Amino acid sequence: MKPDPSFPLVTRFPPEPNGYLHLGHAKSILINFGLNRQHSHDGTLRTNVRFDDTNPIKESEEYARSIIDDVSWLVGPEYFDGSTTSTSQHFDYLEDCAKFLIKQSLAYVDKSDKETIRQMRGTLTQPGVPSPFRDTPPSENLELFEQMRLGSVPTGSMVLRLKIDMSSPNLNMRDPVAYRVLTETSHQNTGRQHNVYPMYDFSHPIVDALEKISHSLCTLEFEGHRPLYEWVLDKLSPFLPSYPPPTQMEFSRLNLKYTVLSKRKLIRLVESKTVDGWDDPRLPTLSGVRRRGFTPSTLKTFVSRIGVSKVDSIVDFGDLENVAREDMDKTAPRGFVVTSPLKVTLTGPPPSHTSISIPMHPKDPSFGDRSVPFSSSLYIERTDFFDADGPEGKASSLPKGFNRLTTAQSARLRNAYVITVKDVVRDGDGNPTELICNYDPETFGGVTPEGQKRVKGIIHWVDAPTSTTCTIMQYDRLFNTESPGSVTDDILDDVNPDSIKILSGAVCEPSILSTCSAHLAASKDSSSLHFQFERLGYYALDKDSKSDKLIFNRVVTLKDAWSAGGGGEKKGGGSGERRRGNNAGGSKGGGEVAPDFARVRITTGRIIAAEPHPESEKLLVTKVDCGEDKPRTIVAGLAGHHSPSSLVGVGVLFCSNLKVSRVVGTESNGMLLGVSKEDGSFGELLSPPEGAALGSHLSFQGVDMEYDETMKSKGAVKAFERFIKELKTDSDGIVNFEGKLLELGGLAIKSAVVDGKVG
Repeated sequence: MKPDPSFPLVTRFPPEPNGYLHLGHAKSILINFGLNRQHSHDGTLRTNVRFDDTNPIKESEEYARSIIDDVSWLVGPEYFDGSTTSTSQHFDYLEDCAKFLIKQSLAYVDKSDKETIRQMRGTLTQPGVPSPFRDTPPSENLELFEQMRLGSVPTGSMVLRLKIDMSSPNLNMRDPVAYRVLTETSHQNTGRQHNVYPMYDFSHPIVDALEKISHSLCTLEFEGHRPLYEWVLDKLSPFLPSYPPPTQMEFSRLNLKYTVLSKRKLIRLVESKTVDGWDDPRLPTLSGVRRRGFTPSTLKTFVSRIGVSKVDSIVDFGDLENVAREDMDKTAPRGFVVTSPLKVTLTGPPPSHTSISIPMHPKDPSFGDRSVPFSSSLYIERTDFFDADGPEGKASSLPKGFNRLTTAQSARLRNAYVITVKDVVRDGDGNPTELICNYDPETFGGVTPEGQKRVKGIIHWVDAPTSTTCTIMQYDRLFNTESPGSVTDDILDDVNPDSIKILSGAVCEPSILSTCSAHLAASKDSSSLHFQFERLGYYALDKDSKSDKLIFNRVVTLKDAWSAGGGGEKKGGGSGERRRGNNAGGSKGGGEVAPDFARVRITTGRIIAAEPHPESEKLLVTKVDCGEDKPRTIVAGLAGHHSPSSLVGVGVLFCSNLKVSRVVGTESNGMLLGVSKEDGSFGELLSPPEGAALGSHLSFQGVDMEYDETMKSKGAVKAFERFIKELKTDSDGIVNFEGKLLELGGLAIKSAVVDGKVG
């Protein structure tokens, strides 16, 4: 992007106030605000937060307030002071723009119903049919539009359409609707002043121009809308302010493993009561991750690392968690918390140290020290004692590598003494309720007396008389699988049953209470206070906390328990062990499912090298540039149809989310798509539309694509087999799946081979 130095760079973030922002919006927000700072010429920074409030049926003040709060939190008061603009403040001007186009015979009122208009638009292979109202004289159209404005006609009875080109290969240019009538709805800002409301494609470029936006940044699904954006600006240029027109630019959306960013799926989670509202800390909404304890700094670093491009990719949620660990390792003070307390009573003379000075942050002396009380009555974690003589020992043997406390094995209290169990007090079921221990006064502060064997196990503790009870919310990932719903088509089947555990009997040391009390008295944002609870993880104070009722949310564990190597699942057993078939409060099968063809990702690429396969005369090994860090190796059966040299530079389409396979000993990461003739002979490779960016993902007309990250499960493999069996070209050579046309940016994918089989 090369801004004009003579004009300020102005961007905008235009959310519709009909829902809560999520991590995908965070990427857009930070790109808009970040590019502005990066390319500012005169030191001024301007990014407008504009409410695209053109659909009063779905919008509310609640959503608007939440958006302002989220943006303020994310970018900070130095870049956003809470001021917003709105499309609705330009409603009168927008209606004047519509009248201008009517007078120029560039817009007309259509009395056809919605379904008729849809049919008249045609398809990717068939041109549109002009409306019988297309040639209505401007004077009559002005009168009809005035009736629409006054609310003299029923909702849905008329629309205003732009007169562009009904034969355009881009469906967005086939006389799109600019205005519709909504007479029974009150707008949150304008009340009932207006009876007509503009469509996004009409209002957006106009308001961009009015706000002197220099670069209108949007995600890739709007690439096919850019010609319409430019048409509106061009035709209204005599009517708009004299200023360089804005430029629309697209970037890839954020896609994350182990979560969902689809509004439909998020609504399903909320309405099924799988989560507790839109700010549930397990959700990817900004209000959710904020409550969980993720910081603006973490999100900014994360977005910076994944970068900005036109290549769609799926990012591991663990990458975000790792950034959070790096961030909080530097900024979080340390403290002791025991989540499942087991009482320890020390026998013998009272300890000489009644308080212990411990660094607040062992890596940063500027944090200072904290004074931690110590007495003969302590709490340790129940899991730090293996009860070999009780029910635990009867049910299982001592875990391999267990170096902590047993009746036969001593352990060190962190920063204090080595203790040894002398007796175990039990309840009626034989479970331990208290440990009677000796302590060695010569071992204080990590000292191992001469002649003694060093104790391996080090455990944390909390002084019982000065402890404070608190609640620990042990949050984990909401889903057990990288691509929720990819196997059974219902995301609720992949909900992690251990995504939340509530530990209401935890205890913490006094320094944590004093820090929290001071923070609560001084700050409205409780979630901005973080701790590293030693040996447990990073935690944030929950918004419902009070000085006498502390609640902490686990942001992330100390180490990644979900690393690759276990099939993408959480390593080990325990609370994150993968389970299937959980509905977590929702009824199985109640959600919408992604059809087979919506799961397969077809991507544009270019062959940059090709050579014969070393083991097969029928195969070629190609290198395909698809905009990723390095080209993909794809093995294809093209040796009898193309020489290797003839393929270099050829644009291709390929399935990019298939499981990596070995083809006659050579690894292949994708499947090139070609068309076979009716007699089964090879026809040609499919190619992308001219000018298509490398790494662009295709879609089927009118379908909300929901690509699998990798189609490797049995269900996914069967879905792909069903898909590829029915992918064909029609009598015009248009690629389609059961009549649904394959497209990129509104342009159909066409082959010279008609009635062919794609594979």
